[in-house]
Amino acid sequence: MRFITGIFERLQSHPKRVVFPEGQDSRVIQAARQFFTLKLGVPILLGNRKQIRETADKLSISLEGVRIIDPIQSDDLETFVRRFELLRRGYGLDMTAAREAMYQPNFYASMMLAMHQADAMVSGAVDSSSVVLRPLLQIIHPAEGTQTVCGCQIIELGDADNAKIGSDGVLFLADCSIQQDPTIEQLADIAVATARLALQITSEPPRVALLSLTTHESAMAQGITSKEYAAALLAANRAEKEGIKAFFDGELQADAALISEIAHRKLGDDALGAVAGKANVLIFPNLEAADISSRLVQHLSRTNVYGDILLGIDRPVAVLSRAATAHDILGVAAILGEQCNRYRRMYPGVGIRIPGE
Repeated sequence: MRFITGIFERLQSHPKRVVFPEGQDSRVIQAARQFFTLKLGVPILLGNRKQIRETADKLSISLEGVRIIDPIQSDDLETFVRRFELLRRGYGLDMTAAREAMYQPNFYASMMLAMHQADAMVSGAVDSSSVVLRPLLQIIHPAEGTQTVCGCQIIELGDADNAKIGSDGVLFLADCSIQQDPTIEQLADIAVATARLALQITSEPPRVALLSLTTHESAMAQGITSKEYAAALLAANRAEKEGIKAFFDGELQADAALISEIAHRKLGDDALGAVAGKANVLIFPNLEAADISSRLVQHLSRTNVYGDILLGIDRPVAVLSRAATAHDILGVAAILGEQCNRYRRMYPGVGIRIPGE
């Protein structure tokens, strides 16, 4: 809890507006109330006002300080419809279809974010990832200069015995939500983007491990280069050019990446490097490995999982797991809010583009 408590404390100095498209869900309402109570900013719930208030009443939750917007009755609806129609006109969208889209909370929330009526967006506790991502990628788009959008999960290990793992028990996992089978170039992009986030949050040079089923075998075998090994070299080169102080190593097995004793046993002192046995950023070879691993960690051990934090997109957004608790939702909202304060350092030029302009 030390990690997320620190995020809360930092955000209290610079509160933010976070929009929750799934405003009728009880977990989201609970998280929104806590967000306001902790003085983290203004939570914005989207949905039917009557249903939101009825759910809050059943849970004995006060909605003081919580803003509620019903997209269908919103004063901004027609403005958003015109913006969306103009933005998607080249794809055959007409005004009727644009209005139907803006009735949907995820489309409306994405437009709020794009129009700077909210600082960050958290969705996915009810809707599938595809339902959340489709309006985002139609309205927000990737950050300028970004080739690969990916999703990062932040894991806070609950057992004090695990404090030696990662950054005082905190790990960054990617890509956990978007790239099915990333190429070498995409793996390098994911590694650099996640390193950038880890550096922002921990203020220490990230130690990035590109995971595989082998440890340094391709580097030792003549004429063989694994995807992870090549991506680690490319990521290190890109990070250096961007002025990001970080360390990269691949390929590494998960235990060799995280546990110092195992790393020593497998590599010896000469080949150990700055990452093996000390990694705090784990980059998975594909989406299946990432998804399976993160779910196992979450449900078989005492951990808090926050994410997925989208990286490489023009506004701060998170796509939740439908298994998320109210605490998970609150934590993700706080991480995004704190991220807002340094977003332009991560992605120079973000937030300038307005839909339809």
